[in-house]
Amino acid sequence: MQKKFNIEDFLSRYSYVEEEIEKNYIDVQNLKEIYEDYIEYRDSYENQANFISNILRSQKMVHSVKSRIKDVDRLIEKIIRKTPERREKYGKDFQFTRDNYKNEINDLIGIRVIHIFKDQWQDIHEFIINTWKVIEITANVREGDDTKVFNELDIEVRRRVSGYRSVHYLVEFYPTNQKVIAEIQVRTIFEEGYGEIDHRLRYSHNEIPEILKSNLLLFNRIVGSADEMASLINNLSKEWGDKENKYKEIIEEQREEISRLKEKNY
Repeated sequence: MQKKFNIEDFLSRYSYVEEEIEKNYIDVQNLKEIYEDYIEYRDSYENQANFISNILRSQKMVHSVKSRIKDVDRLIEKIIRKTPERREKYGKDFQFTRDNYKNEINDLIGIRVIHIFKDQWQDIHEFIINTWKVIEITANVREGDDTKVFNELDIEVRRRVSGYRSVHYLVEFYPTNQKVIAEIQVRTIFEEGYGEIDHRLRYSHNEIPEILKSNLLLFNRIVGSADEMASLINNLSKEWGDKENKYKEIIEEQREEISRLKEKNY
């Protein structure tokens, strides 16, 4: 049986949005229709998320892939929260409806791609832009991060006070005759760890206490250093491997030369 939207139940969990509904004259009937439409499409979105994830998993530079479909209550909360912003863009009469919400909310399907070393991002980036129609790319960085590679590729850079790092892609495709937009987030395994902890703390507190905030920033610096160290170790390992191969070639050449000289003397 399909779940129905109940505004009283919803507001008991998200009481802070009641004022936004009243202030922005949001039509509750539209919220009900969006809620029920999304539930109807959710299985289809799940299949599409799995399809995208499996394509990404096939790439050797990818460590792991996670996917999720947006929770229906979170969708309604976001629609309420984003209404003022959309009215600035489209005009004061704008309302989210069943007909437009899929084009306006771009993270109904969320894919997270994890890689180990920072320099693997460029290969993943090339794969994504060559596989799907990319309509937007945003690099989230910490203040002070090196953004040269993003600037060279003309990628929008957003500096996050929280220290959150991740490159986000909005990709558009047509599994049926209806357009679907998915968000793909690409980050290192260290950035993933920080992002998960930061996310959990921010959802656990209406406002993060100062002591947690300062320790989060310290943790973020440690994570950034760990990323740099991992890349350094990887590069040193490659250089050492190249040198070992070169020495093996030299030793083999010397052995062959010694064998030739012995045969000549005999």
